[in-house]
Amino acid sequence: MASSAAQIHGLGVGGGISSTSSRKPSFSFAPRSVFFGQNLRKTTATFLKHTNNTSRRGYSTGPVRIVNEKVVGIDLGTTNSAVAAMEGGKPTIVTNAEGQRTTPSVVAYTKNGDRLVGQIAKRQAVVNPENTFFSVKRFIGRKMSEVDEESKQVSYKVVRDENGNVKLECPAIGKQFAAEEISAQVLRKLVDDASKFLNDKVTKAVVTVPAYFNDSQRTATKDAGRIAGLEVLRIINEPTAASLAYGFERKSNETILVFDLGGGTFDVSVLEVGDGVFEVLSTSGDTHLGGDDFDKRVVDWLAGSFKRDEGIDLLKDKQALQRLTETAEKAKMELSSLTQANISLPFITATADGPKHIEATLTRAKFEELCSDLLDRLKTPVENSLRDAKLSFKDLDEVILVGGSTRIPAVQELVKKLTGKDPNVTVNPDEVVALGAAVQAGVLAGDVSDIVLLDVSPLSLGLETLGGVMTKIIPRNTTLPTSKSEVFSTAADGQTSVEINVLQGEREFVRDNKSLGSFRLDGIPPAPRGVPQIEVKFDIDANGILSVAAVDKGTGKKQDITITGASTLPSDEVERMVSEADKFAKEDKEKRDAIDTKNQADSVVYQTEKQLKELGEKVPAPVKEKVEAKLQELKDAIAGGSTQGMKDAMAALNQEVMQLGQSLYNQPGAAPGAGAGPGPAPGSEAGPSDSSSKGPDGDVIDADFTDSK
Repeated sequence: MASSAAQIHGLGVGGGISSTSSRKPSFSFAPRSVFFGQNLRKTTATFLKHTNNTSRRGYSTGPVRIVNEKVVGIDLGTTNSAVAAMEGGKPTIVTNAEGQRTTPSVVAYTKNGDRLVGQIAKRQAVVNPENTFFSVKRFIGRKMSEVDEESKQVSYKVVRDENGNVKLECPAIGKQFAAEEISAQVLRKLVDDASKFLNDKVTKAVVTVPAYFNDSQRTATKDAGRIAGLEVLRIINEPTAASLAYGFERKSNETILVFDLGGGTFDVSVLEVGDGVFEVLSTSGDTHLGGDDFDKRVVDWLAGSFKRDEGIDLLKDKQALQRLTETAEKAKMELSSLTQANISLPFITATADGPKHIEATLTRAKFEELCSDLLDRLKTPVENSLRDAKLSFKDLDEVILVGGSTRIPAVQELVKKLTGKDPNVTVNPDEVVALGAAVQAGVLAGDVSDIVLLDVSPLSLGLETLGGVMTKIIPRNTTLPTSKSEVFSTAADGQTSVEINVLQGEREFVRDNKSLGSFRLDGIPPAPRGVPQIEVKFDIDANGILSVAAVDKGTGKKQDITITGASTLPSDEVERMVSEADKFAKEDKEKRDAIDTKNQADSVVYQTEKQLKELGEKVPAPVKEKVEAKLQELKDAIAGGSTQGMKDAMAALNQEVMQLGQSLYNQPGAAPGAGAGPGPAPGSEAGPSDSSSKGPDGDVIDADFTDSK
């Protein structure tokens, strides 16, 4: 019998090439002999012929999923994130616990092991740079070999694990996090805040990703949702989401270009919108370009000037780097409305001669000079997207700007020069993606009808062929969902398995594209070469995520294909992270409950002491002694720090305070409603009152009692 690792070839080829080699298995497509792998004879062909059994489903919304809970839309951004939900038939931004409409995508751990998320984490970044994680979206779903440059731009340590995956080191708690875990903590805060805002538990969401995210990054984003305890119903592209928000109630047909420059990524999409149909014609972008890169140019300029003057490299000082980064971002934002920004960084570092400071003025012209090559990089994706859509600039009706970085005047001027149109400013660039995600969430929840979304695959999907060439199977800008099948057979007698390498990208050679992983097909029944007929189906779903299935057409038996490397996290690791996230959530809830209980207990002590002082001699001595005894028990419980102890002590004190009030009304000559007798302690329920009061003339005045909460 031939080795189980052998070549296979497409059906319809007479003879085929047999092999007894034990090298890596290879295969090819019909009707010509196209072999995959590096170890085959050079007499084989190097081209590919597709079969015609491609099937495409037209609507990426898929079958409507009816769900009971509220479904929200989440824009999980590089620098800031936002949540929105359908309220009263319209998408509405959900404010967070701090009352803000966006939440910084920042997570930090203090030296005490406390976890901070959002604005509170961002505020302490300068004093805790090594344990504050920001711009994590740049690392999600990527291998360490892909993020060499990005890892140098952050103040925390980015390391490689034994599988080549990215890990983020947290010295404060002595742990390494996957990027998915940090993103999950941001998602958890967004969902918790949304649940409070909507007064309804949120467990389902639509999450947006850059249009140019590959399969690994999309899968990793879904993993982050799962770790956060969230069911991600759909992953949709950010420019597509923006178009949903823009065209939600528009009836006229328009061709629009969405220019999305976020904190860490850049996307361009061309769409036709109108009458409830949103069809993406093409998409292009750059996942290594965003507002952070503009900040970095200012940081490098400031650090370079300081090094020339003082001989000190601030980029090696993590605290100084964090201060420079925050200052650069502020300067960039100021230059959107001013022609120059004054930069002042006192005590940026110190030497034996004393403290050192930075005082500088950055003009808008200098800023544009520093970022000139970044501005040039914005042009190509715009031109590519229009070319792929087979349109010219004059065919565009509107240009929509998305992402906070589109507020940079030079970016707006570039868009105007390229397209010949003034950008549409009717949408908020910080919120429009979340609003569009909420519309899609409404579609999936059954709250929104008459919306049809036709999105496309951002990158081509293909296989490695002879000579390290990538052969494309599903080209980019193919409407999603889509599937493609190819029929294979064996090229050697008794062959029982085959392994292939699936790639995503646009370059000609394997080394320049992203490997999604190895697909190993096992369990092929031993048979003469060319006899087995194995149909392998590549399926890209509405989320843009790839799945693969294989069926032996002769026996009808479905073969198992295990995908390795498609996600940076194996399933058991995801399960561990889910369990750990639940544990953290429980701990966070307990900490919050402890803080709230302590605050309530302090308030009860203050209010009770105040009431006793105001009532003075009116309180019978035995009653006062009991209240003071319970009051002391509550103070002791507060000092002890037991949450349950404080709750029990408050309940006991409340009973005595109720008795105090009753004793005042029972005193001789006490009229109902007279005096300032205390009600229940703060935090307890007040019962309705039937008492009436005498008016000045002795008449009875009816009063309505209102229980205010």
